[in-house]
Amino acid sequence: MTAANTPATTACNAAPSGATSPRLTELSHGGGCGCKIAPGVLSELLGRLSPATGFPDLLVGSDTSDDAAVYRINDEQAIVATTDFFMPIVDDPYDFGRIAAVNALSDVYAMGGKPIMALALVGMPINVLPHDVIARVLEGGASVCAQAGIPIAGGHSIDSVEPIYGLAALGLVHPQRIARNVGARAGDALILGKPLGVGILSAALKKNLLGDDGYREMIASTTLLNRPGTRLATLPGVHAMTDVTGFGLLGHTLELCRGAELAAHIRYDALPWIRGAREFAEAGIRTGASARNWASCSAEVELSGALPATAQTLLTDPQTSGGLLVSCDPAAADEVLAIFRDGGFGQAALIGHMAEGEARIVVA
Repeated sequence: MTAANTPATTACNAAPSGATSPRLTELSHGGGCGCKIAPGVLSELLGRLSPATGFPDLLVGSDTSDDAAVYRINDEQAIVATTDFFMPIVDDPYDFGRIAAVNALSDVYAMGGKPIMALALVGMPINVLPHDVIARVLEGGASVCAQAGIPIAGGHSIDSVEPIYGLAALGLVHPQRIARNVGARAGDALILGKPLGVGILSAALKKNLLGDDGYREMIASTTLLNRPGTRLATLPGVHAMTDVTGFGLLGHTLELCRGAELAAHIRYDALPWIRGAREFAEAGIRTGASARNWASCSAEVELSGALPATAQTLLTDPQTSGGLLVSCDPAAADEVLAIFRDGGFGQAALIGHMAEGEARIVVA
């Protein structure tokens, strides 16, 4: 797909627009950020790549687990580049497009950047889904980019077995104001911007167990742009930042720990949840990605025996379009929370702190 060659115009032998459409989630083996390759497998694969050396203007590359690459173009500007795409987490095509676009742009915000444009990444089972369904996915993504104030300037499309949508997103950031996941300091407060439980609610949806109210809450969270990241990166007291997505709260917090060679202490009772998530977990609703996430991080995690039996599932639940996780000076915590709440993140919460010690997580 190019600016003049959109996914809709490249389709051939497509299902007629009036054809009965299957549920989007029926066409995918996984959904949202739960589709990610397991952290341990991904680490092994990336470990075989040679580091990108000899590029002094590449300020952030693949040698860390940062959310995007950053390339300096002058003393005042650096390009933030990222891509993210996945299979449907919901059946409504417009909502699928919105969630995928918000999730992709989140990586730019997590680096402290401001998005400037995006390219659409589209894979659709052309002979299975009607044109109007595919068009609604694209419209959903475009609506989010319009909300972010950026164009979708092109992209690429293929005929695939499973429906896939996402963006390659570009942004700008000052080279001295890049928010990374490697700068946390001992004593820092840990603040989470969005409530947890998206994966569990999406699993309930797939089983036809999620009511209208639960669906609305899940959509409200997953379509809320993480725009506070741009402002947070300008605060001297913010030392590290990432977003919580497919590896769950434990997986992404562990990235902060490894990057800073510190321990994280999380207060379970301080964690914010999407309404219904804990109840569904108690009923045995979970995603397959949760078990994979636990297998990848369990050796570096200590869970208090006083936690509920569902804690492991909830803490490793893959978050699609999840919240920003901020490590900041305790003196800056109130300002960080105020910025979140000014941006509509009413459940933003102080969930723990960083401490001296080996890279690990203690949850009590």
